[in-house]
Amino acid sequence: MSTATRTDTQPPALHAADSHDLIRVLGARENNLKDVSVEIPKRRLTVFTGVSGSGKSSLVFGTIAAESQRLINETYSAFVQGFMPTLTRPEVDVLEGLTTAIIVDQERMGANPRSTVGTATDANAMLRILFSRLGEPHIGPPNAYSFNVPSVKASGAITVERGAGRTKTEKATFTRLGGMCPRCEGMGSVTDFDLSALYDDSLSLNEGALTVPGYSMDGWYGRIFRGCGFFDPDKPIRKYTKKELHDLLHKEPTKVKVDGINLTYEGLIPKIQKSMLAKDPEAMQPHIRAFVERAITFTTCPDCGGTRLSEAARSSRIRGINIADACAMQISDLARWVRGLAEPSVAPLLTTLQQTLDSFVEIGLGYLSLDRPSGTLSGGEAQRTKMIRHLGSSLTDVTYVFDEPTIGLHPHDIQQMNDLLLRLRDKGNTVLVVEHKPETIAIADHVVDLGPRAGTEGGEVVFEGTVEGLRASGTLTGRHLDDRASLKPSVRTPSGALQVRGASTHNLRGVDVDIPLGVLVVVTGVAGSGKSSLIHGSVSGRDGVVSIDQGAIRGSRRSNPATYTGLLDPIRKAFAKANGVKPALFSANSEGACPTCNGAGVIYTDLAMMAGIATICEECEGKRFQASVLEYHLGGRDISEVLAMSVTEAEEFFGAGEARTPAAHAILGRLADVGLGYLSLGQPLTTLSGGERQRLKLATHMAEKAGVYVLDEPTTGLHLADVAHLLGLLDRLVDSGRSVIVIEHHQAVMAHADWIIDLGPGAGHDGGQVVFEGAPADLVAARSTLTGEHLAAYVGS
Repeated sequence: MSTATRTDTQPPALHAADSHDLIRVLGARENNLKDVSVEIPKRRLTVFTGVSGSGKSSLVFGTIAAESQRLINETYSAFVQGFMPTLTRPEVDVLEGLTTAIIVDQERMGANPRSTVGTATDANAMLRILFSRLGEPHIGPPNAYSFNVPSVKASGAITVERGAGRTKTEKATFTRLGGMCPRCEGMGSVTDFDLSALYDDSLSLNEGALTVPGYSMDGWYGRIFRGCGFFDPDKPIRKYTKKELHDLLHKEPTKVKVDGINLTYEGLIPKIQKSMLAKDPEAMQPHIRAFVERAITFTTCPDCGGTRLSEAARSSRIRGINIADACAMQISDLARWVRGLAEPSVAPLLTTLQQTLDSFVEIGLGYLSLDRPSGTLSGGEAQRTKMIRHLGSSLTDVTYVFDEPTIGLHPHDIQQMNDLLLRLRDKGNTVLVVEHKPETIAIADHVVDLGPRAGTEGGEVVFEGTVEGLRASGTLTGRHLDDRASLKPSVRTPSGALQVRGASTHNLRGVDVDIPLGVLVVVTGVAGSGKSSLIHGSVSGRDGVVSIDQGAIRGSRRSNPATYTGLLDPIRKAFAKANGVKPALFSANSEGACPTCNGAGVIYTDLAMMAGIATICEECEGKRFQASVLEYHLGGRDISEVLAMSVTEAEEFFGAGEARTPAAHAILGRLADVGLGYLSLGQPLTTLSGGERQRLKLATHMAEKAGVYVLDEPTTGLHLADVAHLLGLLDRLVDSGRSVIVIEHHQAVMAHADWIIDLGPGAGHDGGQVVFEGAPADLVAARSTLTGEHLAAYVGS
């Protein structure tokens, strides 16, 4: 009897598990979102567009990604949660269909001086294992090749248990071999003090010889120096003996009794090292930073030559290359060298290291080296470095969230980034991208456009659908999607030139270039071609040059546009003058603060490992000021009403009538110029988007009297519609007699330039040369460089 295999001709019913193919958001109200409801398809690439400040980040990062992370954190025990950042539940009614979110944002990588590209991506860890296995001579375990591990020796008595309560004391010696250079302690540079900047040696201490800020003879330091007895405070310093000078400058902390009080005396140099050099220079007060830059020079460590490694670590080699040489190589060259090491005993390690290095090359960072300090990477480079670890990941069904991944990328490099995003999607992941560049919007499977404008005029979904639908939709993004700038019919004539000779920072090859003054100059080139090295290395430090980089604005939730731009000072003075009281009353961080919430407007309740709760202060109702302060008026408004105004409203308010304040009006005019007219004056800085912060910084620097402005990628975070606004601002700066130098990849800015300096031809050691200088029309006509080809395609020539 034969048995035939039965086949079911009915199509299988849809499995319940396959029906969850959407992420549903209902009633999102985070920041400026107005009850937003969207459905986002899973395992597709969705791009979120809209003007800067329209609510894209609030929806993607503040709602979807934040809730996903919060739910994951809740799966850990209460003990573990106590060590994790506490996240509040976003303001949203329903969130369904969430998957694990991996966030790749634009936050700069930690600027810890010990962190390098190699340590941040684990490539260093793999190299150290490789050298500990194959290096000749063999010097020790992987730690022996680490510049963050010092060599330690210790000896002493240890107690050994022998059982049945018996113990025996034995002498033991303990050694740990590290790879840290002992002279510079793994920093690669040593500090040298210019003694003439610390004191005037023709004077005595009592005559005020010390020139260190804060070290006056009238205060405690004066009492300690006079009473310590190590030297004569009335003798000029140049007449000190060797011992007296050593005690003044280098003496170890020593207990002394001054006027009957026990105090500690310490030499001047160790004291300055502890009090000033331990801080991040950016966080110092301006006068202290100026002193540090004047008095202290950082020179390459003479022992390790800046490699940070000990003599032993540098002596161990594989095929003539030591670990310092390997880390100093350009990553694309290092990948080639690793490929040539066919060693079966470490084959799995070589494969993993090879994949990591290839990922760098693939993502367009092959021009970096592993010993590059991570604090020196630009925002776009830092973001792509963080992407490295996700490229080889075997995870699927994950939500990847990207914040403008094309920042800092030349049009030539954007295609590579698009391929990577599509590769992540094709592995079965949901990819959410906040983006302004039309090249990336074009590859989206689904588009969500927020608007219609920014701030309070935004926060609504104005379009959902395909890219073609967006083009035809008539929204602000749809109308500008196919914008193409045309070349200017005529360019300005330079009024002079800024000469750069023999520039050799990083990968520059002795570049000589004349940068025209009195015109709009755009410096272009593929990522890593040497643009920032040329401008920041040879132009930014000069007199009369103001440099506006991509560095993030530092500010707590107490900072707002009014405090950051210095606008609050003239406003407080105007209120004080009109009411005959002191200005300090009109600051929520000073005497006028509500005593219940200390001027924060909200009261924070810490709930241990659960998310803290912020409740609006009942006393001041979130206005941040004492009731008595709100009784003082200027032009019929109190201080809290003025801080709630938008920039546009405030510009009108302080421009005429009783409240006319020219100093405040000038600052508000600059904020409106950079397109921030919708921001409210009291909005906390922590709630501003990346593009808004960049423009706030630009508005602040515009007040500085300078002849030359250097802007590093000012279109970062700007919508296509805002770019035209920025070009108008740059034109006004140039027309007022200033010179503007812009490092930029955006073709609209290139087309608008009077003069283009193009670096290349490639990145890293394939770049570092000027490949074109001239007007944009000549670059388009010649098409001799990558930039020329892309610009010609953009303007439709």
